[in-house]
Amino acid sequence: MSFWKSLFGGGGGTPAEPVPSPGEEYKGFTVRATPTAVGSEYQLAGTIEKSVGGELKSYKFVRADRMSSRDEAVSFALAKGRQIIDEQGEGVFAQNWPKTN
Repeated sequence: MSFWKSLFGGGGGTPAEPVPSPGEEYKGFTVRATPTAVGSEYQLAGTIEKSVGGELKSYKFVRADRMSSRDEAVSFALAKGRQIIDEQGEGVFAQNWPKTN
């Protein structure tokens, strides 16, 4: 990468592999932040997991929000996971979309 690209952030559009945070238990679900490094920022992402009928269900979410620090991205991802659980509960695992009728 050239000096100018590294100086002005060019070429940093390819996300690096996310490193999951320790899980947080919330209302019977496990919320885990998986922020992805994109250049010098971190994109908000995470997973929600729960054992339903003996089967581990998982829902991954990614938001357009980017934070300047990994800690901030983890904090916001955990909050977003809790919000999704509050709004959808186990319905988050429903796989009936998109409808093709």
